[in-house]
Amino acid sequence: MSKIKISNAVKKYGSNTVISGLNLDIRDGELFTLLGPSGCGKTTLLRMIAGFNSIEGGDFYFNERRINDIDPSRRNIGMVFQNYAIFPHMTVRQNVEFGLKNRKIPKSQVTAEAQRFLKLMQIDQYADRLPENLSGGQQQRVALARALAIRPDVLLMDEPLSNLDAKLRLEMRQAIRDIQKEVGITTVYVTHDQEEAMSISDTIAVMKDGVIQHLGTPKDIYQRPRNLFVATFIGRTNVLEGEYRDGKLRLDQGYLLQNGMWDKIGDQPLKVSVRPEEIVIADGETGLRGTVLDSIYLGLNTHYIIRLSGGEKIELIQESTMEELIPAGTAVNLMVKKEKINLFTGDGSRNLLRGEAS
Repeated sequence: MSKIKISNAVKKYGSNTVISGLNLDIRDGELFTLLGPSGCGKTTLLRMIAGFNSIEGGDFYFNERRINDIDPSRRNIGMVFQNYAIFPHMTVRQNVEFGLKNRKIPKSQVTAEAQRFLKLMQIDQYADRLPENLSGGQQQRVALARALAIRPDVLLMDEPLSNLDAKLRLEMRQAIRDIQKEVGITTVYVTHDQEEAMSISDTIAVMKDGVIQHLGTPKDIYQRPRNLFVATFIGRTNVLEGEYRDGKLRLDQGYLLQNGMWDKIGDQPLKVSVRPEEIVIADGETGLRGTVLDSIYLGLNTHYIIRLSGGEKIELIQESTMEELIPAGTAVNLMVKKEKINLFTGDGSRNLLRGEAS
């Protein structure tokens, strides 16, 4: 296994610089996710680690070993792709044995190692089947078993679940996390799916335009995103215009909030991020005033779309009850859980509630 260090990485395609001066440290044994929208540079960076893309600048290390000029076949990596990339003419067992045989390992050891990972991935009962007789989830388990059987120092996974249906994605992401923890291999995982990243990762790097916007745990990124892009990309949020003045936060139509932790912010216009679950429908006349536009019942939770009296449209999520849904056109008063909201500079570039060392 290996820790990964990337120092001042640069990637160019002609005159177009995709990644410029990126620095990153990935701990030995952690499940690290590169997350971001299409074109943000996450797969490009993964392919630089793998050796499939050239490196125009910077240094890449596995432990103390600089890998920039090492051929991909000699980096001792396992790779899992979104299209599985297993051999259709080979049985499941033969696919898992393939990398082991290429390493000239004794036959008895090849058989034992392949069987171990077939059992670990819960596909040993399919060992003699061809891939065409497997489901998508089973094929992906074959690809993962093949990648792990060679005992790589680093496992790289590029959108491995994107071709699966919703139910299989849920099953496979739990399987990947469980197996990664059992094997303890350093894993770099690429996805654009926020929920997927949140559910499996030890650490997430949120990327945009080749730049890491926030590096942290899933909880840290969700609760205290570094900037407005991260807040809006990770999960759902409502973005309101606000103003901090005289120790109070003013929102729509004069709704005021006060909190001692905001005292050092200073008077200025703000972007205010409020998660849908951090808004509650309240009794009485105080709070944000709005009108229900629509309701969406999703079993455990109900989502309400509400237009505030100032014209802004927001989303609210509350636990479903046995009571009737609030009909469209109903006037409501809303309270905000002030300790959970995030306050950003007017341009959205910085979260004012994060400490200097955060």
